[in-house]
Amino acid sequence: MLLHIPAVLDTTTLARCIDLIKQADWADGRVTAGSQAATVKNNRQLPEISPVAQALRAIVLEALSKNPAFFSAALPRRISPPLFNRYGDTANAFGNHVDNAIRTHPPSAQHVRTDLSFTLFLSHPTDYDGGELIIEDGMGGRAVKLPAGDLILYPSYSVHRVEPVTHGARLACFSWLESMVRDPQQRELLHELDQSIVALRGEHGETDTAVQLTSCYHNLMRMWVTV
Repeated sequence: MLLHIPAVLDTTTLARCIDLIKQADWADGRVTAGSQAATVKNNRQLPEISPVAQALRAIVLEALSKNPAFFSAALPRRISPPLFNRYGDTANAFGNHVDNAIRTHPPSAQHVRTDLSFTLFLSHPTDYDGGELIIEDGMGGRAVKLPAGDLILYPSYSVHRVEPVTHGARLACFSWLESMVRDPQQRELLHELDQSIVALRGEHGETDTAVQLTSCYHNLMRMWVTV
C-alpha cells in the first residue's frame, strides 16, 4: 500500500513547525541508520533529545491521532517516536535502503516492528529541486514529492531512496509504525472496507446495508487485530 494522506498538518500547525525548526541545531543523520543504510545516508537530522525535536514530535503525534485516514490505513499499535531530517547543500541524498525490521527507542527500551513507514513533508515542493522519495514497487519505482503538510504511507519492506536535493532544502518528518493488523493484505482489505462504508454513508445515510457492512468490518477486526 502506498497512500497519500493530504493535510495531516494544517497551515497554522505547519507554520508553527517551521518556526520551531528555525531554532534547530542539526546533526549527522547517520546516527539513526542501520548498518546498510548508514553507507548510503547523507543528510542532517535533529537529535532525538533536543527540545525542538520533542516539541515537533508532540505536534506530529497529536495530528496523527486526529486523522481518520491515517488510522484507517495504518491501524497503528505503536508509532516509533517521529524524527526530523533536512536534505540540502552537501548533505543532500539517501541511497537505496530498506528500513530495519525492528526499531528500538533507547530511552524507553520499547521495540517497534516496522510494518509501515511514513514521510510527512514539511517543505513546499517549490522550495527545493530534486529530493523525490523513490519507492521501488517492481515497476520502476514511484516518485513522491508532496505538498507541505501531506504524508505518504508505505510498506517498510520497500526498497526506497531520496534523490539528491540540488537546490534549496527539503525538510521532513519520518517514522515507522507497528500495526495492530500485521498481515498487509488483511490491513488493506480492512482499509478498503472502511472507506467503502464511509462512502456509502455519505451517499445514502445510515442504511441497513451500511450497518451490516460495519458489523462485518468490526468482526474482521476482532479476528485479525492484535493489541
